Amino acid sequence: MSLTENVAVARKPGQTLRFALAIALVAAALGSTFLLQNVVSTAGFIFFYAAVIASAWVGGKGPGWLAAVLSALAVAYYFLPPIHSFAVRREDVPLFIEFGASSALVSWFSSWRKEAEAALKQARDQLEKRVEARTAELKHTNQQLLEEIAERKRAQDAYTEAQAELARVSRMSALGMLAAAIAHEVNQPLAAVVTNADACAIWLSADSPNFEEARAAVDSIAREGTRASEVVRRIRALFTNRASETGSVQVNEVVGEVMSLVQSQLSRNSIESHLELVEHLPHVPADRIQVQQVIFNLVLNAIEAMSEVTDRPRRLTIRSAAQATGEVLVAVRDSGPGIDPKDEKKIFNAFFTTKAQGMGMGLSISRSIIESQGGRLWASANPDGGATFQFTLPAEQGSRS
Repeated sequence: MSLTENVAVARKPGQTLRFALAIALVAAALGSTFLLQNVVSTAGFIFFYAAVIASAWVGGKGPGWLAAVLSALAVAYYFLPPIHSFAVRREDVPLFIEFGASSALVSWFSSWRKEAEAALKQARDQLEKRVEARTAELKHTNQQLLEEIAERKRAQDAYTEAQAELARVSRMSALGMLAAAIAHEVNQPLAAVVTNADACAIWLSADSPNFEEARAAVDSIAREGTRASEVVRRIRALFTNRASETGSVQVNEVVGEVMSLVQSQLSRNSIESHLELVEHLPHVPADRIQVQQVIFNLVLNAIEAMSEVTDRPRRLTIRSAAQATGEVLVAVRDSGPGIDPKDEKKIFNAFFTTKAQGMGMGLSISRSIIESQGGRLWASANPDGGATFQFTLPAEQGSRS
């Protein structure tokens, strides 16, 4: 048997195991959904999404696609009327298509990111080996430099090649960071679109359809779609060297818009919300969409932080105020687990996260947005538990709402 055949035989059990793992994860997601659908919210079939992401991350593209297909079949057979049939009612077709497309997308992105990280690690390892080899060559060449001019030129060429490799890997690292940032920015409005679409389907599929609630859900979908479009448009503007769209922004209005978007998450997690907004705040010269993105990200982080709290009330407080320094302050306070002292200086670093499925880009992007508009963003632990994230923006001179 040839070496190639031996390698193929060795790989086959591993491939079979990865596909078996994908099947097992989908089965676990199915069982979890059945067991927990009367205990916690399973809107959007979140366990199946988790199974698809895990399958693609661990097994690669093949197991990821298999998990996506099996998840779609399981949803159609067990959860979409008529139950225990692969047929899908006409009114449930949009929900089924949305779930299938979302599963395929997260499968592709998870496997792609895993492959990109593996390729980046391999490139770094190769670069380290090449740099070590070139360094040894340079040392040897320097010893013979006075006697061998030709050897000196060869060493210089080798050094230049190593520099080119380092520059290439740096570009790959920057590309990975950019991809993660774009994914984080676009994911929030897309997640809201999926949530509102699920709610709309529920209102319309009831015995007595609630058209008012369905219409409100559709309006929310339109708003979130517009917000996603604005994010993409600003990313395109970044590459074409266009300045951000600065206008006169009333932060209390932006806070109200964000709270209307997260009401379902607050209710689902049994969180009390309190607004302490000072009236007649001065306007701030800023990009409205970016300010909304920052507040939305801070509120979602607070909701996620409090989702596991069971020993005290879950309370979210948003406060606004005018500072004597001529700035407008916005503070988001939660009653979650707080900030670990050892993480306090790292939470705004890119790719640092304390969440199992987090990217570590939200706070880094939020600080960059605020600082680009002349403000600052910081965090502090609350004496009675939880954390407070707050930022300031310079106010317009002489403006009052």
